[in-house]
Amino acid sequence: MLYRFGLFELDGDAGELRKNGRLVPLEPQPARVLRALLDRADSIVSRDDLRHATWGSETFVDFDRGLAYCLSQIRAALGDSAHNARFVQTIPRRGYRFIAPVQRLPGRIGSTEDEDHDTTASTTSSAPGTGARRHPAVRSLHWWAPGLLIAAAAAVGWLALDGSTTSAKTIVAVSIFDNETGLADLDRRVSGLSDLVVTHLAQIEPDRLGVVGNAAVLRRPRNIRDLRAVAEGVRADYVVLGQLQQAEPGFRFITHLIRLRDETHLKANRLEFADGELARLESSVVGEFERAVRNHILATDRSRTP
Repeated sequence: MLYRFGLFELDGDAGELRKNGRLVPLEPQPARVLRALLDRADSIVSRDDLRHATWGSETFVDFDRGLAYCLSQIRAALGDSAHNARFVQTIPRRGYRFIAPVQRLPGRIGSTEDEDHDTTASTTSSAPGTGARRHPAVRSLHWWAPGLLIAAAAAVGWLALDGSTTSAKTIVAVSIFDNETGLADLDRRVSGLSDLVVTHLAQIEPDRLGVVGNAAVLRRPRNIRDLRAVAEGVRADYVVLGQLQQAEPGFRFITHLIRLRDETHLKANRLEFADGELARLESSVVGEFERAVRNHILATDRSRTP
């Protein structure tokens, strides 16, 4: 089933979201939640219905955190906001409702576009009378595939010549930070803080330190985060994690620097903030992670250099 709403299309079978024909990254679970909402657009979908549609009845997960993560990913992909919803509306204590007009069509993304194109190129690739057509991406590939091969060959040659420089870098992954306060108003601030840390660490010693912060494996909430998958997925040597929690009488932010090969904590710290002091959050967290990276990664690597 193909769902169209505004500038977007969701291929319900493939779980692919597109805006103006361009693919918008969306993980499988958020895509299933979005499809469940689109199936019952303009109706309230309960949390239990979303749980069944996304995880089924036999899977046991931290549902509240998992659903919150899925909805935040959907809203980010659609450019939506919980406070000024254009697509997904929160109905307190009842569930969620997709409020934009939705058009449902049989088939998949790309099927209607094929019908609008000249069929000359497609009919030459099949037996006469079959009416078979290529997907638009396949037709495009026919023209620029030679360029891709040249670019790939050049990239392989560059890696062969410059591989020593690339491999010399230490890779630090920055996982999305977790808002464990239960205050939804702080979600954007906490996730944005992880992006701020990525930007800052990437500027320290870029010839020696590589920073990864936007891979899908790093955007998973804490309850389904897998450090081994992080190490394998982004080929990182270290990962930094953080959680904002409520404390008496204010907040605390817990920082972690972990060496991935043996999952050893090299540094962990608790930063305390009284009520009204969250203005210090960004500078305090960024400074703490910079000190941890300098003292436990860069200084150690430098001491081992002959």
